[in-house]
Amino acid sequence: MTYWDILAEFIKSNNRIIDRKKGTIHPKYVNMTYPVDYGFIVNTKSMDGGGIDIFVGEEKEKKINGIICIADRIKNDSEIKIIYGCNENEIKAILDFLNNSDYMKAIFINHDNDY
Repeated sequence: MTYWDILAEFIKSNNRIIDRKKGTIHPKYVNMTYPVDYGFIVNTKSMDGGGIDIFVGEEKEKKINGIICIADRIKNDSEIKIIYGCNENEIKAILDFLNNSDYMKAIFINHDNDY
């Protein structure tokens, strides 16, 4: 079983809650609009104590595209966010959204580049 298989199992075995729909404004930062649906996977845990975050795109074939790793200078933490069912433009928009400030930066790790 690979890292990607485990993430896919999390998604398959648990519900997803989308609490920020595409086009909604971030609750703390009014200059940030979510480019795709965003939420978390129920019954999972991330570095912040909440469920593992997930961005869900509009592709018909829902599969894991990769993960985004975040480093946040305000929270002094790092975490992952799963990218699921996204096309190239959506992935770019998510990265632009997350890299929109000086305090937080993100990188994308593509599922196809499994080392």
